Amino acid sequence: MSLGPEASVTDEESALTADAAEVRGPAEKAIAGRSLKQIAWRRLKKDKVALGGACVVIFLILIAILAPLLTKWFGHPIDEFHNETLDPTFGTPKGAFGGISTEFLFGVEPDSGRDIFSRVLYGAQTSLTVAFLSALVSTILGVIFGLAAGFLGGWVDATISRVMDFLLAFPQLLFSIALVSVLPYEMLGLNARWSRVAVLVCVIGFFGWPYIGRIVRGQTLSLREREFVEAARSMGARSPRILMRELLPNLAAPILVYTTLIIPTNILTEAALSFLGVGIPPPNPSWGGMLSSAVPVYQIDPMFMIIPGTLIFITVLAFNLFGDGLRDALDPKAR
Repeated sequence: MSLGPEASVTDEESALTADAAEVRGPAEKAIAGRSLKQIAWRRLKKDKVALGGACVVIFLILIAILAPLLTKWFGHPIDEFHNETLDPTFGTPKGAFGGISTEFLFGVEPDSGRDIFSRVLYGAQTSLTVAFLSALVSTILGVIFGLAAGFLGGWVDATISRVMDFLLAFPQLLFSIALVSVLPYEMLGLNARWSRVAVLVCVIGFFGWPYIGRIVRGQTLSLREREFVEAARSMGARSPRILMRELLPNLAAPILVYTTLIIPTNILTEAALSFLGVGIPPPNPSWGGMLSSAVPVYQIDPMFMIIPGTLIFITVLAFNLFGDGLRDALDPKAR
């Protein structure tokens, strides 16, 4: 029943809307917008190489955390000698491939008979701990000084930039060798292993922050002139609020990417220092220390060098692949 011309027009519009809905069908739905996180995750899922690297990284983290249990179930204590597995004349492992067997999954060390499998697990624990903690130190220092230099400008920017240039040109490896060599093995109530881990974290983290600091500074110089920052200033927002609420969220993507890419560099630095004898002190396990011990005997027992060297290669490659994939996923200009 029509109550006038306005009612008839409304009825006709309702009928047209219902007809259009029937033509579209139930399968067609309204287009929903996606957030930046959803877009990045969708891109990352398509990158099979990056996902493979991420799976390897997660696996390595798990075996580092579960090293005591895995040693108990499948290996032997790291400080336990098995002289019965060695040739009494030459001190080399009995059997093929460095003494690999069901009891010793990765064989045994020459001259000592210690289980390589258990020492590799604890070496992963040491290397990943140093890499992650030193990356955290570098990221915190780099973000603080990079934000300050890019946002404040003037003499603050000039001073911080010159400090970053000095640290980037400084011979990091030589200074690390000199500093770590003069420090005692046990400090702050920690044993030799973890006190040296703390020293390496401080040294590597301190020399690593300029890399992230320069990236953060450059991004901050670009973002501080954007419209949303000017709008925040016009509304009376103070500098701390602009830094924390406006700039830092927009810097999260490059910070995350470069933090992921600096971790494999830290792994190689720790392995190099341990290889040179100034990293984790023996007999504590370390991948670099195992490579150093394998140098004199690699011709008669190559597996002793191949196993830790392969693990270092796989770990660094996995982190680099995951970091590259993460960078591509978080890049808004990437296709």
